[in-house]
Amino acid sequence: MTVPKAEPESVDRRSLHERIAADLRDDIMSGQLAPGSSLPSTVQLKERFDASNATVQKALQLLKEENLVVGRAGAAVTVREHRQRTVRPAALMTPGRPGEPYRWLTEAARHGTRARSVLREVAEVRPPADVRAAFGLPADGTALLRSQILLIDDEPAELADCYYPLSLSRGTALMERRRIKGGTPALLTELGHPPRRSVDRVSARVPTQAQYRALHLTSSTPVLRTLRVVHSDGDGPVEVTVMVKAGHLYELEYEFQAE
Repeated sequence: MTVPKAEPESVDRRSLHERIAADLRDDIMSGQLAPGSSLPSTVQLKERFDASNATVQKALQLLKEENLVVGRAGAAVTVREHRQRTVRPAALMTPGRPGEPYRWLTEAARHGTRARSVLREVAEVRPPADVRAAFGLPADGTALLRSQILLIDDEPAELADCYYPLSLSRGTALMERRRIKGGTPALLTELGHPPRRSVDRVSARVPTQAQYRALHLTSSTPVLRTLRVVHSDGDGPVEVTVMVKAGHLYELEYEFQAE
């Protein structure tokens, strides 16, 4: 019997300091290196990765620029507090009660952080192709865009481009260039279109130039892009949102039940 040959592993063509940073980043994101804990010493890292002192320092500098670790001369490099955040998308669908802030803000507060949103743009635009497809729009179709950036402890955390059908938006607060108290789920509910079902498509991508600048990224780590299509009681979507967040700082938590 002929035993099939194992597929050869691809060669990691990244520089050594990028590979070291990748392994340490994984240790941080998995919790192997918990917030507040010290990274292995330079001597230990040199031995572990068979690297020079300069290469190890370049790797650590990458992690510092990504705000994953902090360090100063003469002190151990430590994992920064509150850097790994778990996002529960289902918790964001439910409208807040009257007078309550947007659920994204209250979810962030649960982790002991300060969160706020900044409205970037409100305009009638031609959406990206996947958003047009979700709405069933033609190639030249338009929708209302409400674009915002979400900040945690004054650091950019997520870009959120929310699109709405013009037939639903016209004559409502969605068209106004101001933040909506309680968030758009609360307003959609008031308008008779309560969010009932959400479908997420999540992908990891290399950030665009605009995303790189807006999120203050410093390395080639990917971003998490979520295309969320929100349905109410009717046939078509009432909202389609494109959310982009730094992939090395967040994980998404979904809970399922057997159908």
